[in-house]
Amino acid sequence: MTGPKIDFYFEFASPYGYLASTQIEDLGARHGREVVWHPIMLGAAFKETGARPLMQTPLKGSYLRRDVPRFARLLGVPFREPPVMPANSLAASRAFVWLETDDRQLAKRLAQTIFHAHWGAGRDIGAPEQVAEIAAPLGIERSALLAALADPSIKDRLKQATAAAIERGVFGSPFIFVDGEPFWGADRLAQIDAWLTRGSW
Repeated sequence: MTGPKIDFYFEFASPYGYLASTQIEDLGARHGREVVWHPIMLGAAFKETGARPLMQTPLKGSYLRRDVPRFARLLGVPFREPPVMPANSLAASRAFVWLETDDRQLAKRLAQTIFHAHWGAGRDIGAPEQVAEIAAPLGIERSALLAALADPSIKDRLKQATAAAIERGVFGSPFIFVDGEPFWGADRLAQIDAWLTRGSW
């Protein structure tokens, strides 16, 4: 798909990133826009903003435990609280970065599969072996994936991608750019839809 794109920044450990991930492709298709997925490590952004994970923030953590399942029910998507929150998403993000070089669509499918496994089915994604297991049904070879996760060049590319995202102004997940306009949060998808429909406002 040619023409203007939608940039979708996400963190696998973010439940709101998961919720947005279930909707963003349909939104893009309705408006003839390709969605480009960008994994980020929110820990680096938190160092810039002074924020910390919602589950580790007084009052916000308990609210999240009500809001996310409620939001998932509204969207009609599965949700099951995973055993570890926030998850260590390094392995998952590095796997995406590795695949993206040669097959952007496969990387996107992997991201959707990991999101579903973690937030839809309640599986932990912290260990490389867990990511390899989740990736296997997509035909992704286990030994090649595990080798890539330990490759210093893949690690550096994720760091560089995160730094570039922060430089662009990304500080949360999901974070979406449409025609240079930033939108933060899964609850902004309706605004994005309106923006694309009206041609901005």
